Amino acid sequence: MNPVLIVEDEKDILDLVEYHLRQAGFPVISALDGSSGLEEARKKHPTLIILDLMLPGMDGKDVCRSLKSNPLTRLIPVLMLTARAEEVDRIIGFELGADDYVTKPFSPRELVLRVSAILRRRETDREREKFIQIGDLQIDVEGHRVSVNKMPVQLTSTEFKLLVELASKRGRVQTRTSLLDRVWGYTYEGYDRTVDTHIRHLREKLGDLGEYIETLRGGGIPISSGKRIKSVLSLNPRLFDTNTFLILFNS
Repeated sequence: MNPVLIVEDEKDILDLVEYHLRQAGFPVISALDGSSGLEEARKKHPTLIILDLMLPGMDGKDVCRSLKSNPLTRLIPVLMLTARAEEVDRIIGFELGADDYVTKPFSPRELVLRVSAILRRRETDREREKFIQIGDLQIDVEGHRVSVNKMPVQLTSTEFKLLVELASKRGRVQTRTSLLDRVWGYTYEGYDRTVDTHIRHLREKLGDLGEYIETLRGGGIPISSGKRIKSVLSLNPRLFDTNTFLILFNS
């Protein structure tokens, strides 16, 4: 297994995280600033990066942006580690392509569990269909490539996982909780907005095909795709939460 890279400027926190990861059986490398962390990522290609948001010089957001813009590092999962707990900071992190977000102070055990969950999802991803073709949408699961009308679409690693999850279960209702569990590997109160943010970005990046990702809302469900949703509703009207996602691609 390639090592987990920790990019953290506070030595005591770095040592704490490194200790618990090693205890859990993970090989670890580290860097004390953003530039060094970026260099380590390019050279060592870690299996996952734990990235502090508030770093001296090149901050965590710039590091994440650089990682996701480089074909050699863009698929490496990133877990943001920061003292800033504001929702806007979490959303910015996810928009940059971070896979998860942990705020300080944190439980080392929870951090290790989240690292394990991210890596477990990657293993699950490798076991899926190798290629999904749905109308003008092509998903190369093994190659992590997506195209619409033969034009490439650039997705973050989490957006890609979410799209594969939806496309592989097309026509089925997906709740926020189930998506958090299968795509992110855990469910925590307050993280529902994470799903909303990634769904919105997927719709934008898929262009016209973004319309096929339906949001079904209790008490006011849009029926833009017609009979198919109506038939599901007639079978079980209690099936839908206030925000439930259903992908409706025409094969």
